[in-house]
Amino acid sequence: MSAVPRSEKPVSRFRRMLDRLSSSQEDLECEDSATAGCTRIGDCHDRQVVTVTGTLRTVTLRPRAGVPALEAELFDGSAALDVVWLGRRSIVGIEPGRKLIASGRISMSRGRRVLFNPKYELRPLGRE
Repeated sequence: MSAVPRSEKPVSRFRRMLDRLSSSQEDLECEDSATAGCTRIGDCHDRQVVTVTGTLRTVTLRPRAGVPALEAELFDGSAALDVVWLGRRSIVGIEPGRKLIASGRISMSRGRRVLFNPKYELRPLGRE
């Protein structure tokens, strides 16, 4: 038996693969947000400027006060966040299942976190 504790040993690619296979989807989503240097959605508070990442679960067109608004639900494993682009009917690449990094100021609407007109970056499809 070696004198080096397991936590200090380098982790092999095989071990990392086994860990990912045995983890739940929520754990994997939270891990992705931590490695990207983003704030977990569950830790966001009202009026806070944040950068969050996650997977788009739903994308819908829902008018607000007669103005078109594209709404998407972003989920990172800890909580969900509504992302709203006002005045847009569609955005190329914004579709369910796509990973996204979004930045802006959180607001609360009807008890849910909302991010209006965020700066965003679509994650490459091959990195999923």
